[in-house]
Amino acid sequence: MKRTSSRRGFLRLAAGAVALPAAPRLARAATYPSRPVRIICGFAAGGAPDILARLFGQWLSARLGQTFVVEDRTGAGGNIATEAVVQAPADGHTLLLTAVGNAVNASLYEKLNYNFLRDIVPVAGISREPLAMEVQPSFPATTLPEFIAYAKANPGKINYGSAGIGSSLHMAGELLNVMAGLRLVHVPYRGSPPALNDLLGGQIQLMFSPLPPSIGYVKTGRLRALAVTSAARSQVLPDVPVIADVVPGYEASAWYGIGAPQGTPAEIVDKLNAEINAGLNDPKLRAQLITIGSVPFAGTPADFGKYWVAETDKWAKVIRAAKIKPQ
Repeated sequence: MKRTSSRRGFLRLAAGAVALPAAPRLARAATYPSRPVRIICGFAAGGAPDILARLFGQWLSARLGQTFVVEDRTGAGGNIATEAVVQAPADGHTLLLTAVGNAVNASLYEKLNYNFLRDIVPVAGISREPLAMEVQPSFPATTLPEFIAYAKANPGKINYGSAGIGSSLHMAGELLNVMAGLRLVHVPYRGSPPALNDLLGGQIQLMFSPLPPSIGYVKTGRLRALAVTSAARSQVLPDVPVIADVVPGYEASAWYGIGAPQGTPAEIVDKLNAEINAGLNDPKLRAQLITIGSVPFAGTPADFGKYWVAETDKWAKVIRAAKIKPQ
């Protein structure tokens, strides 16, 4: 009898010892967030990244009971924002709005004060979305084949604007240059809103634009969408073909998500991932995303991390082929 009691006591103690390391983790997850959370966005206010950061900031604020504040820190293709998050405490109270520019910059810049794949932890994807290849209605091409023919007959005479060197808007144009043998001239801006304004004003002839800020102009006829850059047609522009119909294999989706400083506790990452995925599955928020042309991009942190690696490899090849350099 005494042996049985002793054995039971030992098993209880052993079970308690195993459970002890989990206690601090559970406590951290339960109390997070304990103060306002900053989402650092490396792009201008009014652009697609800022719009998405604010949508999910509002969602997380309502779900987690603390304010999620979006801070736009533009410059150096998103490097300023990324470095600020790398240097922040790894406690989940400073997050990064990640984008394709993060994958591009890994190869575009020879010297960075951080390594994106090493120093930022993937938390959750938010959206993947096509860019629309947009021109003014007066442009002398109404289809993509006509545009390519016109561009080949006028090399170096078509300017396209972007949100900056290394942005998804820039890389979409460079990928078309490489794959279709064109000489479109890149004009970088400090964010997509000023580029869009210049496209509307006729200062530039072309833009590979995110749909959230430009779809209204397409639907009202102020801009013409020749094609979209994704592999499949957009739900909100179903009559617009994909570039791959004319240039096989072309694909250049913009994508956005949330990252955190390396060392952020896994239970906090998992909690944020669960809440963001809940937003992506919420009928109202999901409908908002689809309406502005975004495609919800749900998955685990590991899924998002694998996507980062694939995108980094893909754009490294384009940067080398196009001999792109930061300015």
